[in-house]
Amino acid sequence: MAATPAALLATPLRTIERLIYPVGFYRTKAGVIHGLCRDLLTRFGGRVPDDLDALLSLKGVGRKTANLVVTMGYGKPGICVDTHVHRISNRLGYVRTRTPDETEAALRARLPRRYWIGYNDLLVAFGQNVCTPISPRCSACPVSGLCRRVGLTSAR
Repeated sequence: MAATPAALLATPLRTIERLIYPVGFYRTKAGVIHGLCRDLLTRFGGRVPDDLDALLSLKGVGRKTANLVVTMGYGKPGICVDTHVHRISNRLGYVRTRTPDETEAALRARLPRRYWIGYNDLLVAFGQNVCTPISPRCSACPVSGLCRRVGLTSAR
């Protein structure tokens, strides 16, 4: 559809809304996308920054998205912490944190850097298929012997 921030900014909001309709809050997010493109053009010459702090300065970009851009877009080390990574890292007892941001900081301090980029992909698939939020499939879990089951009340 649009290969540059300028082209995306020129795309009508209604078109963006239709394209991202399956995503929750699609109208709000379409506006955020336009604002993000304006910001990229005025502050970064139309280029997406490769620096975590610069990405976090963009409205609508949080730590998970910034880490995703840095790792997938630029091949730099980062840890994308979503709900699966946060939940499973704590359930295993690898970290003890209350928020995804705390989990990211704890993982950066504890997890060897060579595993940072792949950690999210590994735990997302694992969290969707085995270590689900409610009633995880512990009987089919390949790491059940290592899991501390922190906060777990029921399992299959």
